Amino acid sequence: MTLCKPLLASAFATLSMLAVDASAATVRVTCEVRPSRSKISIDGKGLAAGTYTTVAVSGANMASHPPVNTVGDEIETDFDSNPRDIAQGAAPIAANFISGGQVTGKIVDAMGNTVISDTVACRIRRR
Repeated sequence: MTLCKPLLASAFATLSMLAVDASAATVRVTCEVRPSRSKISIDGKGLAAGTYTTVAVSGANMASHPPVNTVGDEIETDFDSNPRDIAQGAAPIAANFISGGQVTGKIVDAMGNTVISDTVACRIRRR
């Protein structure tokens, strides 16, 4: 019986840590580059309720998306050089924004702290 208490306490502590990890913020960054277009999406999950800004960085280029509020625990933002996508809410970027075929996407909280970021290789389309 005395052995059961330490095992239960250890199991509880382990499960508690897993619960914290399960709710941790995640980010998905996708990007595509064409000869005349750059396109980036930065999506976050597991975020605390609030307002966040996303930042896209590629080479010496940097762009920020206007602040967005979480829906549930998620945000979705887009950056694009296509005028139609910009008219639908994407943050404008130059057609040659993506440099070196990769992008770093960051989610920044209202206090200016980077919550999470990731660097990904972009899909390259030749036309």
